Amino acid sequence: MSAEYRVDLDAFARNLRRVRDAVAPAEPMFVVKDDAYAHGLEMLVRRALDEGVRWFGAFDVNTGAAVRAVVGPDARIFVWLIGGADDLAAGIAADLDLGIGDRVLLDDLAALPFDGVARVHLKIDTGLHRNGIRPEEWGAALARTSALVAEGRLRFEGIWSHISEASDADDDDARALFLDARDAARAAGLSPRFSHLAASAAGFARGEFREDLVRVGAFSYGIRPAGGPSEAELGIEPIASLVATVTSIDPAGVHVDVGSAHGLPSALAGRFDVATAGGPRRVETIGFTSLTVAPWDAAEIGEPLTIFGRGALSSATDLAELIDTIGEEIALRVSPVLPRVYAKSQG
Repeated sequence: MSAEYRVDLDAFARNLRRVRDAVAPAEPMFVVKDDAYAHGLEMLVRRALDEGVRWFGAFDVNTGAAVRAVVGPDARIFVWLIGGADDLAAGIAADLDLGIGDRVLLDDLAALPFDGVARVHLKIDTGLHRNGIRPEEWGAALARTSALVAEGRLRFEGIWSHISEASDADDDDARALFLDARDAARAAGLSPRFSHLAASAAGFARGEFREDLVRVGAFSYGIRPAGGPSEAELGIEPIASLVATVTSIDPAGVHVDVGSAHGLPSALAGRFDVATAGGPRRVETIGFTSLTVAPWDAAEIGEPLTIFGRGALSSATDLAELIDTIGEEIALRVSPVLPRVYAKSQG
């Protein structure tokens, strides 16, 4: 098999610079969950560090520890999927910033034997219900946090939340709850060093949401939002392409060595074209390990075809919109079986 997922590290660096400019004066947090959106964690983290990124959003503790192994002590790594005492202990040992969105985790932290001080960001639930401490429990959580700060076990680093990005009105309501929660923390004697509320879309579009940090995942990889502005409008570019090879040609069509087993949704069959030497041709079927493209004159075995992504007719989000999902899902489905090939190309 010769299909591969090609990642352009220079395009990635350009996106990081665009992100930095777009969210200034806030600092970008580069989100690397799910193996850097299936692009390969180590290579992306190394390049981001070279480009001056000093905050990484790692989602879970295991990923955070893997990022720490790459970056050493010279970066901050924020994790927010924390399952209990074992995760807390591992996160502290790996020198991670802990996003705590459940009061019970504060009790777990209080009971945990460890050296040093845990760096904690409290999450207020602003209505999305993607974990987070409910507003009616916020006062009790602040009191527990204050006690742990006084005991020298916890350093209160930040307040954060997620927003839905479903409508400006919903996000405005969420921001009002967020600001109220921060005011309550300050009134309780807890002054956060960092506030963070926005991810990619709000970080680009709404300056009042940027606060101190903006968590940017999809846009860093050149993945635009479904139903939103284009890559060109955002000033970002896809960094990866799924490239496959013609393996056989028969009356049924041109057969290519990538299929649903490698992450390409079978529901896309008959719905998009790929560029060929004979012009655009429709992807007619998507099988388990291969797909079939409508034939063209002089098709050759061994000919490479870019299925989606950088240099293709369709981006990840273009394909996602055909089946009512988001570009991140298309990217995350790319199988780890496919080799990641990294290139550097200027411009």
